[in-house]
Amino acid sequence: MAAYAVFGNPDPRTNGDIPFLLDVQSELLSLLGTRVVVPLYRKEAAGSQVMTRLTPVLSFQGHELVAMVPELAGIPHRRLGPALGDLAGARAELLQAIDLLLTGF
Repeated sequence: MAAYAVFGNPDPRTNGDIPFLLDVQSELLSLLGTRVVVPLYRKEAAGSQVMTRLTPVLSFQGHELVAMVPELAGIPHRRLGPALGDLAGARAELLQAIDLLLTGF
């Protein structure tokens, strides 16, 4: 699986507000049984939680989505379906957000 690939959220309880999951794990670790993902919230569902540097707003398939980096999580790769596209063009923004989450800088 390629880093920055976007997948549909397989959880019917949350996929209304969080339609997509963004894989941010390095391809070098593709042998692991899990992938690290960032939930991509519909902008309306994110509400006041949007903090530009920590939760960047990204565009995917005509949707404005908030990358909720503080909700970074591991998910078994078998739960992810086929990739729907990628957000590799937002790599720098996403890495800055992850760095802010982990280091405070």
